[in-house]
Amino acid sequence: MDNSLPLHLCHVHYFSIIINRSHAILHSIAIAFLIYYRVSFFFQEIKNRTVPTLPWLLIFASELILSFSWLLAQAYRWRTVSRTVFPERLPSDDKLPAIDVFICTADPNKEPTVEVMNTVISAMALDYPPEKLHVYLSDDGGSAVTLGGIKEAWIFARSWLPFCRMYGIKTRCPEAYFSGSQNNHGDFNCSKFMAERQKMEEKYEMFKERVRRVGEKHCKMAEAAAAINNRSDHPSVIEVIQEYPNRELQQDEVKMPLLVYVAREKRPSHHHNFKAGALNVLLRVSAMMSNSPYILVLDCDMYCNDPTSARQAMCYHCDPEISPSLAFVQFPQKFRNISKDDIYDSQIRSIFKIQWHGLDGLDGPVVSGTNFYIKREALLGSFSTQEGIDLSVLKRSFGESNEFIKTLCQHYNPTLLNGRESSSMLLEEVKVLASCSYENQTTWGTKVGIMYFCVVEDYFTGFTLHRNGWKSVYLDPPRPQFLGTCTSNFNELSIQWTRWTSGLVQVAISRFCPLIYGPLRMSLLQLMCYTELAFLPLLSSLPLWGFALIPQLCLLNGIPLYPEVSDPNFSIFLFIFISALSKHLYEILITGGQIRTWKNEWRIWMIKSVTCYSYGSLDAILNKLGLREASFVPTNKVTDGEQVKRYEMGIFDFQAATMYLAPLVTIILVNIASFVGGVVRIMVLDNGDHWKEMAVQIFLSFYILITNYAVIEGMIIRKDKAKISYSVTLLSAVFSGIILSVGSAILC
Repeated sequence: MDNSLPLHLCHVHYFSIIINRSHAILHSIAIAFLIYYRVSFFFQEIKNRTVPTLPWLLIFASELILSFSWLLAQAYRWRTVSRTVFPERLPSDDKLPAIDVFICTADPNKEPTVEVMNTVISAMALDYPPEKLHVYLSDDGGSAVTLGGIKEAWIFARSWLPFCRMYGIKTRCPEAYFSGSQNNHGDFNCSKFMAERQKMEEKYEMFKERVRRVGEKHCKMAEAAAAINNRSDHPSVIEVIQEYPNRELQQDEVKMPLLVYVAREKRPSHHHNFKAGALNVLLRVSAMMSNSPYILVLDCDMYCNDPTSARQAMCYHCDPEISPSLAFVQFPQKFRNISKDDIYDSQIRSIFKIQWHGLDGLDGPVVSGTNFYIKREALLGSFSTQEGIDLSVLKRSFGESNEFIKTLCQHYNPTLLNGRESSSMLLEEVKVLASCSYENQTTWGTKVGIMYFCVVEDYFTGFTLHRNGWKSVYLDPPRPQFLGTCTSNFNELSIQWTRWTSGLVQVAISRFCPLIYGPLRMSLLQLMCYTELAFLPLLSSLPLWGFALIPQLCLLNGIPLYPEVSDPNFSIFLFIFISALSKHLYEILITGGQIRTWKNEWRIWMIKSVTCYSYGSLDAILNKLGLREASFVPTNKVTDGEQVKRYEMGIFDFQAATMYLAPLVTIILVNIASFVGGVVRIMVLDNGDHWKEMAVQIFLSFYILITNYAVIEGMIIRKDKAKISYSVTLLSAVFSGIILSVGSAILC
């Protein structure tokens, strides 16, 4: 390694900064004029007011909330950066730090075993010294299918890893490699390579067949016993996966990374803390077995698409100038099954292409659930500067295991650990660490490890790390380092976002609220970003319900809420509307999107705001009041051919729960009734005299309807089984009738 050459470079996007800050100033001025216009209404004498106070107040509140949300979001755009790394400048392999890989799965019925094993194999095949790579699979379901699958994965990997290394294969996920149209392999003899590839593909098909048989055998055994495996009630199982456990490695055999299966103990009487609890078990188990200073966390469906990701991350972790304060390197989530239209915004473009680059220009992005290389010390603390460590103090934090405490300290002071026990005794010890009662009376999840408290452990852990002074880095290379499977139907999207938003609001309305917990420990801009994320569901759902109902009810009753088209104040609202749309379009175009992306993102934002964000916020509030327990429903990764086909064609699949469809259809019906009724009222009853003062409200209803035409199509036009059912439409019609009658009576 040449110390004179940097391992990485940071590129500041000055042009985007100028555009963003200029737009922020102009938009802020327009918002200030809007506020002045609204406030001046309340200083008019009551006898001069032509509009009831309540609807005016409600629409003003909606405008203020949305403006506040926009203001917070400007922090992401204050200083955007991107990064370049030079892994070829890293030190030699013998000087690279070791890495533990954590992969979490929970339910083989929702997360297909073959797909999970592809992720495991791709992690084992990382371009990193195999003796310094250790892969741990957490199976929260304790399933015999997953255990059998990982054993088969080990056998296949013994052939797959040498093949990838010999021919320089970049796509090291077998399923992605064999199903891809282009298979890169170095400059090798084509006929020899094709023969080897054919053999490897046959082995892979045999591997899939064996995994399938494991699943069938398990199902038959379960049927014979008249019971199925209880995912919430099972003992801990920890097994080092190796074909010949007691045999020395022969000279001509390939070196393999350590592969460990971990199923922590779960009992109904103990709260298991969802994914965060599983990761903390892996932290303890891995500390006893490998104790690598760095950890890669992966979702079970997020395979390694580029074997160099570990070396790229080490370009930051091995840099002595930034490493002491660097907690983790975050890679974006990207998906292999994104359609051209991406009607559900499953790629989450705004977060991974705009917001995280902006956070990287501050103190770094949020932990994003998967695809990050994190320093173990950032999660467990450092004892390197302590003298005479008090074991009783450490036990109160980390639990009663003496061996775990010694191993924890060994990473920083090897003299504290005198030898290591035999492998059998070690496995018995780690089973204790994986027991459901081990964390009782400790600070796991509150001060050390992955944070508990809410179901979005990634957001809360990242927030805690940044609050404690750690920094992070966002790395988005041209080739996706990790690829996963996105949700391709409306029901799974709704479930997923409801869970996420519930966790965010849990933080927002707690003592850990960024506005309370963050000041004096974080920069203002970073604090704004964390606040925007935590309050996003509330800051979107409340004003969207206001804009979807209040102007429409007033339109139906002939009550203007906006200035006439000829009024100079009309230009304020017009400018804000065009400014918001054009800035959104600009950001889409510079990140490689198209006009249809712009349309789809506006629509799905409206839909999520009145469904997922609303339900997630309500769920968090009920949880705060003790009326509901937090829940974690894994996203279903099993693909349905018809649903996938509709997604690829850009057709909405409305086979979703009524609770998600009813609010959406109700709003559409209210807007249809208000638009038609309002226009008829103006043209017939008022002889067209008041269209100027009602123009904005007419346009707003029309804009909502035309943007959400897919919902109208699902209600009225479509006849396939993925349309909106008549029962949902009928129920929504009842709700809309109640809103129109009661709302008109209250507001007008």
